[in-house]
Amino acid sequence: MNRTANVARVSPGRPSRKPSGDRRQISEQPHRHPAGHPTGQRPSYPRRRAASNPTAALAPARARQAAGEPTPAQPPVQDGAPGGIRLQLVLSRAGVAARRKAAELIQAGRVRVDGVVIREPGYRVDPARQAVAFNGKPLPVAPSRRRTILMNKPIGLLCSADSSQGKTVCDLIADLPEQLVPVGRLDRDSGGLLLLSNDGNLIAHLTHPRYGHRKIYRVEVAGPCNAATLAKLRSPMEIDGYTLRPVEVSLLRKQAGHTWLRFVLHEGRNRQIRKMCAQVGLNVISLMRIAIDNLLLPEELEPGRWRDLSGQEIRALLATVATARTAPPDTHTAEVVQPARADGRHREGRR
Repeated sequence: MNRTANVARVSPGRPSRKPSGDRRQISEQPHRHPAGHPTGQRPSYPRRRAASNPTAALAPARARQAAGEPTPAQPPVQDGAPGGIRLQLVLSRAGVAARRKAAELIQAGRVRVDGVVIREPGYRVDPARQAVAFNGKPLPVAPSRRRTILMNKPIGLLCSADSSQGKTVCDLIADLPEQLVPVGRLDRDSGGLLLLSNDGNLIAHLTHPRYGHRKIYRVEVAGPCNAATLAKLRSPMEIDGYTLRPVEVSLLRKQAGHTWLRFVLHEGRNRQIRKMCAQVGLNVISLMRIAIDNLLLPEELEPGRWRDLSGQEIRALLATVATARTAPPDTHTAEVVQPARADGRHREGRR
């Protein structure tokens, strides 16, 4: 074999050329920038945190401007009173609402501090030296007296402190010196036991879902209600994309095509019982709450009437809170499902 056949001929004065195979290999290697990374490719750097972008915080305001909405007043960068009290707690202690609801009110722009709209629930203030206003009205530093009342809520009233949508339960106690707010809610078409209070600590304990307070309802329904219907109601049902905790449902009586049921709930979803009944083909005729834990609706208390809760009753509610997650649900409370008397003479409140 002639070894010179594979030797490239080189013309005098011309540089040698590498075989075509080498040219292919060279073309596959990217050209490099003097800094060390290939040209045409950016070096990878760690992403910056969103908080370091000064324009990121302006996005919501720009979106509101583009939509034609008014831009709310921006709160000061720093807390109004470093080391002060969180704004949502100030509202809760003043009896405006429970802490979770107070946070929603603040985020909705309904609270001002020294005339400036504050939308951050954790914004710290000093109520003793700063003016806090809710819905344009000055907020008292603290309630003059802690007070909690039990009302037999009439059907047709809203369970709210805001009367812009219609008459509310708070209109029934408008002449009380204390500003009381509903603890939890009953919808317009429901009645029965409702607490109203300005005790922020009690409101927070009774409304926070982690405590799982036991609420008992007497419900009159129309439609076929048999063992299979009750089994469906007791199973983990899905309402509005949410799987409910199991509910205790028992049959009280039947008469003339109507059925009276007893529901025991440990959570309070919006119109939960009505939606559960609708899923199994039952139409709710009447719905009344008759107990919260061991606090019963007095038989002699007519709709629209109320009475003050005693210190012993309040302590019992708080004690129930402390054991709510460990105590088994009470299924032997048939005595509390009797209809409330309509002709009661004893009236603790004239509202």
